[in-house]
Amino acid sequence: MANSPSARKRIRQIERRTAVNKARRSRIRTFLRKVEEAIVQGDAAIAAEALKNAQPEIMRGVTKGVIHKNTASRKVSRLASRVKALSA
Repeated sequence: MANSPSARKRIRQIERRTAVNKARRSRIRTFLRKVEEAIVQGDAAIAAEALKNAQPEIMRGVTKGVIHKNTASRKVSRLASRVKALSA
């Protein structure tokens, strides 16, 4: 258990950051789920729109340090290729 005042403060800060990061990750997953659902439905227009909305949210997660840059790029790339396959 933390005994020094600075360690107690760090614990409080970590709890706050964890809550914020958890909310950000959840938000990203929601956007990803919307794209996935549109792909499953087979509607290319809705899927493309969902991807367009999801992309900035995923990249925002990168800038905020929630997910790694390569992970975000991989997710966007794979979703984009699946959306493209729908319209073809």
